[in-house]
Amino acid sequence: MTEEDASINTLASTPLVYLVDHEEKFLQEMVLGLSRLGLNVRGFDNAASLYRTFSVKPSDIVILDIGLEDEDGLSVTAHLRASQSVGIIIATARGSIDDRVAGLRTGADAYLVKPIDVRELAATVMALNSRLKRSRILSSPTGPAWALVEGDWVLTDGMGHRLRLTTAEQRFLGRLFLERGKTVDRRALVEALGGDVYDFNYAHLDTIVSRLRKRARKSGMVLPLHAVRGIGFAFTE
Repeated sequence: MTEEDASINTLASTPLVYLVDHEEKFLQEMVLGLSRLGLNVRGFDNAASLYRTFSVKPSDIVILDIGLEDEDGLSVTAHLRASQSVGIIIATARGSIDDRVAGLRTGADAYLVKPIDVRELAATVMALNSRLKRSRILSSPTGPAWALVEGDWVLTDGMGHRLRLTTAEQRFLGRLFLERGKTVDRRALVEALGGDVYDFNYAHLDTIVSRLRKRARKSGMVLPLHAVRGIGFAFTE
């Protein structure tokens, strides 16, 4: 074992990594190689299987190709970025400047072009994980965790930041707080809002989330509110 391999294996905490690629040979080689380097990694050959697993157990980092068969990788990147805290690495054969810029603008933290050495990929994963951990430490509350107070009408992050909620936001977050850390499906959220699940514009949920995030940012808060593609939302802290 090389010194580089040993340094990876001796890390105190190993990130959970999901790797998505439709090329079976690349997928198997990278999953095996990263695992041998001490990383906790699972492989998927399409976006749908990634979404299903991510909704149950979100990963720390996702590595994905752009040319997936069931959904464009840039679209996947955009949806994952909505979860805010996940690290995203694009690993693809598309190496033009336009492709790189599009990937980074869509939300990727790093962009690697195939062929990729497994050691480079592992080093990129660990560097990104370290950066994300530092960011979380800087933004983590020093007091109580996230809470709804004053009859659930005020959201607080335990750092002195407070946000008075609208009626829709109060009902929406109230439902999510009942199952903290779990994904609540869109139908249940519509019912919490008092809407008719058979006659409701489900895009309105995304509007509520978008406005809530913007208002929270203005109050100095970064919400751990995750959108799970095709399923619903989760409040994870």
